[in-house]
Amino acid sequence: MSEALINLIATSIAAVVSAFKGLLVPIIFFSLLAMLMRRKKALDDLRRALPEIHLNVKLMLFDAMFIVPMIIILGTFLSELVRDNGLSLLSLDTWSELPGWLTILIAIAIADFVGYWRHRLEHTWVLWPAHAVHHSDTQMTWIAVQRFHPINRFTTFVIDNLALFLLGVPPFAIVANGLVRHYYGAFIHADLPWTYGPLGRIFVSPAMHRWHHATDPRAFDTNFATVFSLWDQMFGTCRVPGPCDVPTGVTDNMKQSLRGQLIYPFTKKAYPQIFGKSEAATEAPAPEQNDVSASARRLEH
Repeated sequence: MSEALINLIATSIAAVVSAFKGLLVPIIFFSLLAMLMRRKKALDDLRRALPEIHLNVKLMLFDAMFIVPMIIILGTFLSELVRDNGLSLLSLDTWSELPGWLTILIAIAIADFVGYWRHRLEHTWVLWPAHAVHHSDTQMTWIAVQRFHPINRFTTFVIDNLALFLLGVPPFAIVANGLVRHYYGAFIHADLPWTYGPLGRIFVSPAMHRWHHATDPRAFDTNFATVFSLWDQMFGTCRVPGPCDVPTGVTDNMKQSLRGQLIYPFTKKAYPQIFGKSEAATEAPAPEQNDVSASARRLEH
């Protein structure tokens, strides 16, 4: 067995271990928060969400085993490509003149701005079939942040991080940005009614992002940012009428299984603009059922 293969397997194992370790604190935090907010209803909410949580964990494990190692290799290649060819717009010396906390804040703001436009691109017919997997969670909880198709993982990583590489952002700030936006992403996926009041004009709230996942057509193509709602405010895509009590999900037939979610972007029914609307899409079940929907939603908007 070659050394490269051994290293790849070791990286996969480390990624799986890291993924589970990374769940420990959020599980404790969100469990306590659910008991505080929902009290006796918290267990009922958990029972309803268990099938979706189970699928989210499966996708997380699949990505950790097979996708994360490739992303690490790709990230190393891209960063070295930019550095070795002098493609960075700013040098590390320039960044070193700033306080560390400010460098991290700038990195988060840049990545969130780029991520806003990348997210809008994911809601076009080209990338929506892969992104629809993330939107297929009908009982959305914080762990929906783990429900991403491998294609979506790659597009998110490349687009968001390439901008930071090209700007010469120091590695510590790139890592900090990844951690902040990931864990804050988990928070805004939580089933919380919070709108943040006036602060909602600056930061994305759980209610704001829940509207982004809502089945209400008025919520389609809104609320794309992860951290700063400023981008949605600036570009006219912000819509937060209040706490979101609308079901989440999508509107074309997508199997609620690991295999079904992985193959969905490679099926004809995922591209109604090219192949026409499938019979399955015409008879799509309601979002709260197990076989939920995907491509018809937002693709017509």
